[in-house]
This record gives sequence, C-alpha cells and structure tokens, in this order.
Amino acid sequence: MPGIPREVIEHHLRIYPDAKPVQKPRKQSVERQNFIREEVCKLLHAGFIEEVHHPEWLANPVVVPKANGKLRMCINYTSLNKACPRDPYPLPRIDQIMDSTSGCDLVFFRCLLWFPPDTDV
Repeated sequence: MPGIPREVIEHHLRIYPDAKPVQKPRKQSVERQNFIREEVCKLLHAGFIEEVHHPEWLANPVVVPKANGKLRMCINYTSLNKACPRDPYPLPRIDQIMDSTSGCDLVFFRCLLWFPPDTDV
C-alpha cells in the first residue's frame, strides 16, 4: 500500500517444506481475460501492486459476478492456504470488534510488539 513503510505491513508466511508452489493455470473466457487485464492495469497504475520477476507462488485470478450484475476480480489462494500450517492463536473476529465500537467517542487499541532476540530495536 503506497505511503505505508514496508516494515509495518510486510510479513512472511510459514509454509510446509514439501508444498508445491504453483497452481495449475485456470482457463478463462476472452471477456473475463480482458476484465482481469483491465483490473490488474488499474492496480498497477494506482501503485497498489507491483510486478514480480521471481514468482515462487502463483495464484489464479477468479472473476466473480456481483449481486448487481457487475464483475469482481478475486485471487484464488486455495493452494497457498493448504501449504500453510494452521495458526494456533487466530485473530478474533475483527469486524465484530469494530462494529461493537460504533457510537463510541474514543477507541483505544492495545498493540503488543514482539521482536526476535537477534533483532536490533
């Protein structure tokens, strides 16, 4: 995301060592291929995504119809999700927590940061 330092938003996934990194390419109609191309160009132009030249993990774009009849592009991360072990401490339902704060004048967030022993802070 433009304007946010990489140290704040970048993270690494734990992946099983024997996991296969590439999905099989999904066939799309010409109309959907053009839609995907347009959406990717918009995201590139906005600086929200960037091209990578070392694709270890590839995920297929999927075009999904919205309720109003328009199309939406999503990314299929199924194989990546299967390659990552389950987190024993999952995050709580963030959307429910945010909804419960509606009408409040002030909201405080408590953040616990942990740095590995070999990190200079």
